[in-house]
Amino acid sequence: MNSLYRTMFFVPGNDPYKIVKAEVYRPDCIVYDLEDAVSITEKDSARILVKHALEEIRPDIRVGVRINGIDTPFFEEDVRIITPLCPDFLRLPKTEKPDEVQLLDKSISEIEQKNNITLGTIKIVCTIETALGVYNAYKLATASPRVLAIGLGAEDFCTDMKTTRSADCEELRYARGKIVLDAHAAKVLALDFVYSDIKNTEGFLKNVLEAKQLGYTGKSVVHPDQIAVVHECYGATVKDIEHAKAVLAVYDEATANGSGVIALNGKMIDAPMVTRAKDVLAYAKEAGVTYEG
Repeated sequence: MNSLYRTMFFVPGNDPYKIVKAEVYRPDCIVYDLEDAVSITEKDSARILVKHALEEIRPDIRVGVRINGIDTPFFEEDVRIITPLCPDFLRLPKTEKPDEVQLLDKSISEIEQKNNITLGTIKIVCTIETALGVYNAYKLATASPRVLAIGLGAEDFCTDMKTTRSADCEELRYARGKIVLDAHAAKVLALDFVYSDIKNTEGFLKNVLEAKQLGYTGKSVVHPDQIAVVHECYGATVKDIEHAKAVLAVYDEATANGSGVIALNGKMIDAPMVTRAKDVLAYAKEAGVTYEG
């Protein structure tokens, strides 16, 4: 199991066929959804189904559960039933204020203690879906040591902003930039939003590449076909790996010789470039890419 979170694959918690099949597509992480994908009349049955899935057929990849929001009548029961099963994280929707994260943290801690689970095992992922949530993004990311990641929920955010989704996502530009900045400042993962136009493969590819360039570490996805695209976009290419190896080779040689000037193909090599080179090779290793050296 790698440590990457390139893809969080959402699976409806009320669909046993999709729950069983989800692992086949090899996302980095599966998120069983008890919130948006499940109607009000099926909340209880979906919770029971996800409970049995975690007990009986838990896949060999990381698994999270998107619970219902704190302002719903389903929140407490979701936390009470799901937490003892030790999912890797609970994904909290419509997160706006730090005290919401802290309330979930307290609830998880109490259940961990009662069930002899090491304190802090279960993490929290905050989904930010309102203007207030975007405004408070850094505070949310730092509200608890359990926070693993923050990410934008685009549809609800657009509704809150009284606008609509466009093909180029221009209306999300500021929120997208602020969330990724705040995530890195808080040293948590930044997860890009769901691209819901599943038939627009060209648009999805462009969207993923934009997210990577902005600094996002992964993306929430809702269709199996999107998983491989994200993994390929975030993957280290042969060219990336060879360049990283060359940078480190030149750096090691200069260090061994006590040289203060380091260059590769006429370009100066500085500390950030060395760090990026190490990151590329570490990422390639986690993604299962083999290379010499």
